[in-house]
Amino acid sequence: MGQKVSPVGFRTGIKIRGITNRTVSGTPTTNVINWQSRWYARKKEFGKLLIEDQRIRDHIKHTFFSAGIPRIEIERTIEQVIVYIFAARPGLIIGRKGQKVDTLKSELEEIAGKSVDPKIIEISKPELEAQLVAESVAEQLEKRASYRRTIKKVADITMQAGAEGVKIHLSGRLGGAEMARREQVSKGSIPLHTLKADISYGYAIATMNYGAIGVKAWVYRGDLLKKREAIHVPDA
Repeated sequence: MGQKVSPVGFRTGIKIRGITNRTVSGTPTTNVINWQSRWYARKKEFGKLLIEDQRIRDHIKHTFFSAGIPRIEIERTIEQVIVYIFAARPGLIIGRKGQKVDTLKSELEEIAGKSVDPKIIEISKPELEAQLVAESVAEQLEKRASYRRTIKKVADITMQAGAEGVKIHLSGRLGGAEMARREQVSKGSIPLHTLKADISYGYAIATMNYGAIGVKAWVYRGDLLKKREAIHVPDA
């Protein structure tokens, strides 16, 4: 019996000698994948802030779904909340003369109850973000596209963008069949047991008339140690 482990949770907080990443704020870290919520709270406040983080993420994702947001990172200080929004199309969030981002700031301040500083960061290669890959497949399935053709086409586009491996997994009543089943396409290599492997993981749900179809995507973007040697990153 296989044991499934999320590649994100598996690598979060893992430190490997020779890999030195930096957070958005510039604080040096040695994590393969950094924490998406970076703050400290006492036991009584922890649950409240955790739910608050989820409400912030849900609100941003629901309001700007078309902007292509694979992840949202949150940092907290005593006085304010800093929200890093990674987007494939940041212009949709900023709006004309920054009107939309000002509206978003006021809405997030109502949720958090304190000052919020949203920072929008553009993603150079959205094809290599597994969350966006999964959402793209789910969106096409909801438009009644052929599931086999869709996952093969999306996998080819991801490989052409520079990925070293990609896997897309579907599960549910595919094509409206009476019995749920699974279908997947895999190209290149996906070293899930290698901690130094830069693997992006995403999950989305396609809501159909006959039920929900789960979409999982894995994208292997290369070895972190080899990337570090290629760009000659100095030791911190």
